[in-house]
Amino acid sequence: MSGIYIHIPFCKQACHYCDFHFSTSMGKKDAMVKALQKELKMRRAELENDTVETIYFGGGTPSVLSSEEINSLIQAVYDEYEVCQNPEVTLEANPDDLSEEKIKELAQSPINRLSVGVQSFYDEDLKLMNRAHSAKEALQSLKLATEYFENISLDLIYGIPDMSNERWLKNIEMALSLEVPHISSYALTVEPQTTLASFIKKGLVKNVDDEVAQEHFHILVDRLQEEGFVNYEISNFGKPGFFSQNNTAYWKQKKYLGIGPSAHSFDGISRGWNINNNPKYLKSIENGKLPLETEVLSLTDRYNEYVMTGLRTIWGVSLDKITKDFGENFKKYALQQAQKHITQHLLFLDGDILLTTKKGKFLADGLAADLFMLNLSDS
Repeated sequence: MSGIYIHIPFCKQACHYCDFHFSTSMGKKDAMVKALQKELKMRRAELENDTVETIYFGGGTPSVLSSEEINSLIQAVYDEYEVCQNPEVTLEANPDDLSEEKIKELAQSPINRLSVGVQSFYDEDLKLMNRAHSAKEALQSLKLATEYFENISLDLIYGIPDMSNERWLKNIEMALSLEVPHISSYALTVEPQTTLASFIKKGLVKNVDDEVAQEHFHILVDRLQEEGFVNYEISNFGKPGFFSQNNTAYWKQKKYLGIGPSAHSFDGISRGWNINNNPKYLKSIENGKLPLETEVLSLTDRYNEYVMTGLRTIWGVSLDKITKDFGENFKKYALQQAQKHITQHLLFLDGDILLTTKKGKFLADGLAADLFMLNLSDS
């Protein structure tokens, strides 16, 4: 089984914190849709022996596409690939795009999961982030969406400067009141070359505080667990039966194909990525050449990726799998590096599975990095 990710590189406006690839100019939108269709056709051999079980529209803002454009891309997948009977088909959407008419059109399409970029239910936060919607629009769109879609996820951001614990908890309660079965939540990060980074450097906005973000994270985990959500990956919380199949496949290192500018692909052995420039991508596809670079991952690279993704999830890192896939030396190294974190109650062993404790969960990326093999033999 495998997945297809389709990157839609357009946004109405640039969020101050975002460093993803997108353009605010829609002039080449029609040409881009045609190019995405062509790339799907050009790369069908890569999944020739696989069945597609997830189709994911990410971005950018995929909801800027018309329903007809979205349907044409889904049809292109069906035309070129073997698709399972009931695939998960996700569309990332912003609240300002989700009019009642648009929601009805999407509900009649193969889209069966919406991922709605709310980020906050407070206008002051949305203004700081330069989001295109208001808190009122977020509530209205989600209330409408729940009438037509059962499988809905919403995004929230915590660790925003001047966000108190009380306001963060109210954000969570607002999300819970909508009775959506999935919530993705991320700490606000300051990426280089973003407007937010510039504002902080100039003193116009306070810097983010890691201690505040960690406190917000624990509030989030405790409150959502009370409501029956499973924190199956650090940033993702789902009711049973509503985990993101697309994201779960990524964390379990299944094969996926990335279509569109800046999209990444993975086949278990190598990783590929498309050029992150819209005009160059369009020209390359028009000329029948894939704008793709690839890298064959070493055994050490694959071990590091397994540790990185595994520690972020409830499935953890299997020492037996490390031995089987990478060798006994890798298992010994992982255990040796993990020992101090086990002593500090940040990691623990459940049988042969290495997992983060509640205390260690927020620190999972750093813990994983400490288990990485660097400049060591693959033997």
